Amino acid sequence: MNIESYILEDLGFGDITSDALIDDSLTGTAAIIANEPCVVAGICEAEAVFQYFNIKTNALVSDGQSVEKGDIILEVSGSLKSILSAERTALNFLMRMSGIATVTHSISSKLSHAKVAATRKTTPGFRSFEKKAVILGGGDPHRFCLDDLILIKDNHIAVVGGVAEAVIKAKKFSFAKKVEVEVESIEDAEAAVKSEADIILLDNMSPEKAAKCYSLIKSLNSKIIVEVSGTITPETAQLYDECADIISLGWITHSVRSIHFSLDVC
Repeated sequence: MNIESYILEDLGFGDITSDALIDDSLTGTAAIIANEPCVVAGICEAEAVFQYFNIKTNALVSDGQSVEKGDIILEVSGSLKSILSAERTALNFLMRMSGIATVTHSISSKLSHAKVAATRKTTPGFRSFEKKAVILGGGDPHRFCLDDLILIKDNHIAVVGGVAEAVIKAKKFSFAKKVEVEVESIEDAEAAVKSEADIILLDNMSPEKAAKCYSLIKSLNSKIIVEVSGTITPETAQLYDECADIISLGWITHSVRSIHFSLDVC
């Protein structure tokens, strides 16, 4: 979805409140303020929303920058009616994306080895923006869509008949795509290594079990990337730091809290 589609979703047939109360000729300025510390994301999108309404923008911070409570992040000027019509959509981008960037940065700052990654557990129609926010927070977006990577999950394995069989079959499908396979046991991890998987995903394992699998995989082939995932939260991510190269959390897109911003007319 493009920016215009989000604007039109909110605008409907027009901002009847502003139409009823504000004269077309009135102009002025407004400022968007951070109401809590955060890593800002969505500045470009917020500016695009205002510019759709021919509102001039002046960004005081850049995407990916940390700000404190009370900091002004964006100034806008032009038709007051248009500013108010654009307000909610612009704030929605900032709130959602900054929430994701902030928690991604927070988790990443506590890790010394592994890198934080997102998943495909995203809001329908908003994936590209949520993935962008993960990148701005210092994380990896992981797959944007199903054709980015061959990722063999438990249901694929159930249909095919086993980890080794699935990996071998997938490796024959395309020389250009990496093959990742999900495993739930040490035995399956060993089978994945022997069948030459490029990436092994340790799914729903305790830190202790993941550490044993990680050690085995690296001893057999140090070039294989090891990812851990499944019910990991910002509070537990650090427990997996030394037993994975990638820690993927659906939490950072499906359970994150939005950051509070407000727009005040000056």
